[in-house]
Amino acid sequence: MNLPITVTVRHESVTDSLREYAQKKIEGLHLDYPRIIEAKAILDVQKNRHIAEIILFCANHITIEAHTEGQDMYAAIDETIDKIARRMRKHKTRLMKKKRPHRNDSIRHLDERYFREEIIDHPEESEADPEPFLVHPEKYRLKTMYKEDAVMELELSERPFVLYKSARRGCLTILYRRKDGEYGAIDVKE
Repeated sequence: MNLPITVTVRHESVTDSLREYAQKKIEGLHLDYPRIIEAKAILDVQKNRHIAEIILFCANHITIEAHTEGQDMYAAIDETIDKIARRMRKHKTRLMKKKRPHRNDSIRHLDERYFREEIIDHPEESEADPEPFLVHPEKYRLKTMYKEDAVMELELSERPFVLYKSARRGCLTILYRRKDGEYGAIDVKE
């Protein structure tokens, strides 16, 4: 398969063998559904922390991401690949169900901004909001979906929450993972 795979390395030069290892592991993911269109691996070494993050961009606007932190980059890559494979097996039956209504109905892209903790020192009397250190245009997709699909999307990603438009009730809803592992939902009434 000629899958476009980008391996990005942060904070340290990663050997070609490690880069090839990450590529082979991603190519070895035989997911017949959803079809993988593009893959990204981000390998980050900070002191003795090795972080491997893998993001798969699949057909039908499905994004699967996982990351692992470990003492060794090879082990971190293996564990991240295992997480992705487990999630896909877990959700494949659900994803394969008959076409869900409202699946790609009016997907809106929202800019996502990232802030560092210095934001708490921003003067309250300032007319302007604090500047983000990073802006990801079109990073956050606001979709219309059912709550059970939102739970699945939260499970497939490493995000702390999913913001979506309820297919049943039409309102914006924030679904998040609670500390006890269960899910919480808040409706955002206009």
